[in-house]
Order: sequence, then structure tokens, then C-alpha cells
Amino acid sequence: MRGIEEAKFRFWPRVGRAHLCCFSLLSSHFLTATAQVPNDDIAQRRVLRIGEQVTSTTTGCTVQWACVDEKLTGKCITYHNDQWFEFTPPTAGRYYVNIGGQRCRDTRGVQLVVLTGTPCQPATYHILSCTSLGSQDDVFVTLDSLQAGQPYLLDVDGYLKDFCEFSLAVSTQPKGQPAAAEPSLSSVAPSDTRAVTLQWALPDSLAGASQFQVLRREAAQFRSQELATLDVSRTTYGTNSRDFSYTDTLTVPGRYLYQIVAKTPNNAPPALLQQQWVAYVQRMPNAAKKQAAAKRDARLTEQWQRRQHQSRLKHLSPTRK
Repeated sequence: MRGIEEAKFRFWPRVGRAHLCCFSLLSSHFLTATAQVPNDDIAQRRVLRIGEQVTSTTTGCTVQWACVDEKLTGKCITYHNDQWFEFTPPTAGRYYVNIGGQRCRDTRGVQLVVLTGTPCQPATYHILSCTSLGSQDDVFVTLDSLQAGQPYLLDVDGYLKDFCEFSLAVSTQPKGQPAAAEPSLSSVAPSDTRAVTLQWALPDSLAGASQFQVLRREAAQFRSQELATLDVSRTTYGTNSRDFSYTDTLTVPGRYLYQIVAKTPNNAPPALLQQQWVAYVQRMPNAAKKQAAAKRDARLTEQWQRRQHQSRLKHLSPTRK
């Protein structure tokens, strides 16, 4: 009996320690997932070295309204949960802000504003770039003619209240696809044609392009899918062909964004040539249409007969009295 009692006393402290350990782990995970990053405060903005990749999250961030002015960015951005970074180019020239590794609650991804000026003094701000991604693709934003020794501010925000983990780097080399505003979807007419033919031309400014990348993303998807990589064809005279096309066949109804990206050798940045929305719907076959129409007519007839019956009863009720 004494052995049993001793075992009980030895057992419960272990259980208590195990529960405490599990609670601590869960609490640590929760705090890690929801903790506010220090650079939520512009005074503690994170200073980046050129080529350095950092990771961060917009979860838990707030807006210092005295440090932003939405009039400067117009409809490009609505602030919800922003955070601040800063970098200083060692030499003048072109740089790229590479955004990747996005893991967001919604589809929308992050927004980026690049500016100069005195931190938290919007009257001194000059906006160089404003980008709303609308997806979680790996993208880059091109910054031309930056000055050596000039500090630049980066303000990253979750697009339309999206909460995102992301990686960020300022580099002399681009990574991902060129960031660009998506075309409007509201004016796209639905079509029941499964075959989608894309047509584009290669401009003279990209005569050195060697390949085209065809991308597709359904509106609700997080990231784009690569459909094909096409080599730039040559004519019999050795010059580039001017006109190109690609046909995709859709199998599932939805709203699809197609993008054509031109790739050039010698580490030149890829260029977005074309993007367009396609809305694919599956029309009801004729037999199904007739069946649905028959059901609708039967339902309307039944409703009409019921109203007629109720009208007769109402007409006869004084007579019954």
C-alpha cells in the first residue's frame, strides 16, 4: 500500500511538470505568432544592408497615423498594419526590392511604399514607388537612379488588412517576377469557351529576350502557376519573330489572370509584356435548361393555382356565414 502511495506522489509532480511544459510551449508559440515586431515603430525601423534578406510579419502591427499621409499615395494603399525599414545605397544606380516567401491569411499579400524624407514627418516625404501586390507571388520592385549615401524608407503593410509573413531584401539583382498593378476584372465578360489564346508581340526594346514565361493564377489562388516556357523563335534571316501566341485549355470555371514575362540573358531583369483576365463559365446544356424551365413552370403553375384557390375561399366565406 505504501508503495502505491509513493508512486502516486511521484506520478503527479511529473504530470504537473508535463502540463506546465506543454503550456509554456503553447504560450511561447502563441506569443511568437502574434508578437508585434519592433519596427512597427518608425523610430525603431529596421536598417537593411544591401543584399541582406530578412523575414518579418505584419501580424500585430498598428499604424502610427502621425507618420503617414494617405494623400501622398492615393488609392494605391490603405494603411492597416504597417512596419518600417531603411537602407542606404553605397553607390548610385538601380536597385531592386525583392519580396518573397509570403504566407498570408488571405490572398492579397503585402503592399510596399518606397520614399525619402525625415521619418515621421510626412510633409517632407517624397514617394518613389507604391505597389499593391494582390497575390503572394515572389516579386521585385525596380528603383532607378538611387543616390549614394541617401537613406530610403520602406513601409510594408498587409494589403486590405491581410496578415502576412514575408521575406524582404534590397539587392542589385532582381528575384521573382516584376511587380505590376493587375488590370481591372470588373469589365471582363464571362465566356463558356474553354480554349484561351494569348497573343503578344516582342518590342524592339526587348530584342535580346531569349524566352517567354506564361503564368496563370485563378483569382482565389495564392500564387501563380507556370504553364509554359517558350523560346523566342527566329526567322529564316536570323532575326526574332515579332508575333507570338499560346493556347491554354481551362477545365474548371473561374476567373484567371494570365501574364507573359520576357526573360533576357546576362542577368537582365525579366519584363512583364502582357497580363489579362479571363472569366470562364460553364453554360447549362440545352437538356438541362429545358428540365430547369419545366420545373420552374410547374412551380409557377402550382403557385398560381394556390392563389386561385385562396381567392375562391375568400369569396365564398361570406356566403358560408
